[in-house]
Amino acid sequence: MPSSRDFSGLWIPLITPFAGESVDHPALTRLVKHYAAAGVHGFVACGSTGEAAALDKQEQLAVLDTVLAAAGPLPVVMGLSGYHLVQTVAWVKELAQRPIAGLLVPAPHYIRPSQAGLVQWFTALADASDKPLVVYDIPYRTGATLALDTLLTLAAHPHIQAIKDCGGDAGKTQALITDGRLQVLAGEDAQVFSTLALGGAGSITASAHLCTSRFVAVMHSLRRGDLPHARALWQPLVPLINAVFAEPNPAVIKAMLAQQGLVQDGLRLPMTGASLEARQRVHTMVDKLALD
Repeated sequence: MPSSRDFSGLWIPLITPFAGESVDHPALTRLVKHYAAAGVHGFVACGSTGEAAALDKQEQLAVLDTVLAAAGPLPVVMGLSGYHLVQTVAWVKELAQRPIAGLLVPAPHYIRPSQAGLVQWFTALADASDKPLVVYDIPYRTGATLALDTLLTLAAHPHIQAIKDCGGDAGKTQALITDGRLQVLAGEDAQVFSTLALGGAGSITASAHLCTSRFVAVMHSLRRGDLPHARALWQPLVPLINAVFAEPNPAVIKAMLAQQGLVQDGLRLPMTGASLEARQRVHTMVDKLALD
């Protein structure tokens, strides 16, 4: 049985920097150290923000190893996805050999199974792993909605300890927080404040690649119960979040990090670079927040 893991706080779902056609591992190391110094709780490697679908398995393992080496004492969660059970179980077992904090696992995409099938799918993966699972509830990517009863059933499994909540159902979010068995992490960036104010444990927040210390300060203020201060810090972040996601993620984030000299501005097809308008809009917002 895996040890209990605290998934609270701010997690950065890392972009994967490229240099030409290859993963830029020195830039990835710089990114991890940059965000560690900003006070994040941990990292997610090879999530959707990391363009994992455009990385082969050897590249994914190399990315994970680089993040683990650079993260030091900070925990690292590895993203994975699939819809072939035997292959996905084998991948879970291979990844679990690394010193990761957990695995971020969505429903099998495209298949659209029944709720009973989803319970059996996640149970099979959790049974195969000696590392905790974070269920990734993101129906607009997978085509499969995880019902509240399904999630409460999965919460009884000792290897399933948290949920990245992108389900878009405030009632389900509150019910999971009230149940208390799964740590609820906001997965929709615009819902970070409300989820934490309701008692959620933390967030996995792509837009926190930018203005990271401000996102960290919001969480610290909420934990102290200082709602007015948290609100004052949070409200100027909302337009930034909306602007970051106005174009497919992570195009805008990569463009901003390239302007900061942290990475090269490269993506793999079918992802394409951010528009000039988006770059200028977000750049102005980031500069303004830096002066606030």
